This record gives sequence, C-alpha cells and structure tokens, in this order.
Amino acid sequence: MNNPMTYIQKGDYQIPDLKLSQQPEKPLGKYGRMRKTYLKEHRPILYNQMLLSEKLYPHLIEIDETAQSRLEQMMPQLAKEAGATEELKASDSMKWVGLMNTCKAQAEEILMAELINS
Repeated sequence: MNNPMTYIQKGDYQIPDLKLSQQPEKPLGKYGRMRKTYLKEHRPILYNQMLLSEKLYPHLIEIDETAQSRLEQMMPQLAKEAGATEELKASDSMKWVGLMNTCKAQAEEILMAELINS
C-alpha cells in the first residue's frame, strides 16, 4: 500500500507533516473576516472541516464579494427611501451624512443576518 503521508519525529512521537496547498494571495475584506470569526466561534466543527478540506478561504472570499455587491445594490435604494437626496446633501450636509450612516447600518444588519451569521 502506497502511503503519501510523511511524518516528523518529535521525541518518541511521529507527527503527520500536514501542509495546505497554495491559496491565492487576495486579502479578506471586512465581511470575509466577520464570517471567519462567526464560523470559528459559533460553528467550530464546520470551520475545521472547511479549513482541512481547503474550502474555507474560497468560501470567505465568496462571502466577502457577495456582501460587497449586495451593499452596493442596497445603499441607493435605502438612501432613496430615507430621503437622502443630492439636494439634501447640498443644503444640509450633516443631516445627509446621518441618513447615509443610518442606511449603511441597516444594510449591514441585513447582510449580517443573511450572509455572515447563517
């Protein structure tokens, strides 16, 4: 039987020499890191399975990209519903900033429920 596994001798023990394959060097964004933290803290078995099968990093990249695109789609709609218009931006910029911050918080809460913590 051909065993491709190699071992390292540490004292009296032989420890498997496990190495992950090369992963792309794309850094994780905010939502990918949030998903990783959620999986690590609340779903440790799933986290370990994905880590060992090398599916974790692609999953986190996908979550991050999906969250960013959903945020870009939701923000104009939420801003329109809140009344954060260009006219308001020109006349009362502080109120406009407050409305936009509220819209972003609403969008991020939706993303947290739908993508990150599910």
